[in-house]
Amino acid sequence: MIDRSTAAVDKSGIMRGLTSKNRVPLGSEIYNRILETLYDEAAALDERRFDDWVAMLDKDLIYTAPIRLTRTGPNRDRDVMRTMMHFDDTYESLLMRTGRLSKSAWAEDPPSRTRRYVTNVRVGETENADEYEVVSYLYLARSRGESPDYEKTTGERRDVWRFANGKYKLARREIILDQSTLSMSNLAVFL
Repeated sequence: MIDRSTAAVDKSGIMRGLTSKNRVPLGSEIYNRILETLYDEAAALDERRFDDWVAMLDKDLIYTAPIRLTRTGPNRDRDVMRTMMHFDDTYESLLMRTGRLSKSAWAEDPPSRTRRYVTNVRVGETENADEYEVVSYLYLARSRGESPDYEKTTGERRDVWRFANGKYKLARREIILDQSTLSMSNLAVFL
C-alpha cells in the first residue's frame, strides 16, 4: 500500500527519484508502452468508457488533486496544499463516482464533451520492480451544453504505474492544477 503522506513526493512537491539515473529512455519499449497506456486512458475518459478506465486502475489506488495557493515572499514555492483537495479518492470511491456519471450525476447531465492532451511525459524506475513514476502534463478542454465557449484547465500529473499480468495499472495519481482559482463551473470530470 502506498503511504498518502509521502508517496514518491518530497516536501517541495517534486517527485523523488525521477532523476537522470533512473529515467527510462525515450523510445524504449517500457516508455512507449506507458505512453500508449496514457493515450488509451485519455481516449477512454474522453469517450466516457468508464468501465475501460476503471480496468486500468489498481485496487490500492490513491487519486488526489491538492488545492493550489498563490503565495509571495519566502513561501512562494510552497503553493501546493496537500491538506485540502479537489479530489481525494480511492479505488472504491472512483467506482462510485464512475457509476454515478454513467447513470444520474446532475453535474454531468448532459455529459461534458472533453478532450485530454497528454504531453511532456517523463518515466522513471522506482525501487520496486515493475513500478514506474510517470510525470506528464495535461491540457483538458471541455464543452458543455450549447455554449460556444470551452472551459479548460492545465496541470501536471504525478503518477505511479505498475506492470502486472501484461498491463500497466495506475496505482497513484497526484494532479497539480496550474490554476489556484478554477475557471470550470465544476470539476466532475477525471483528470
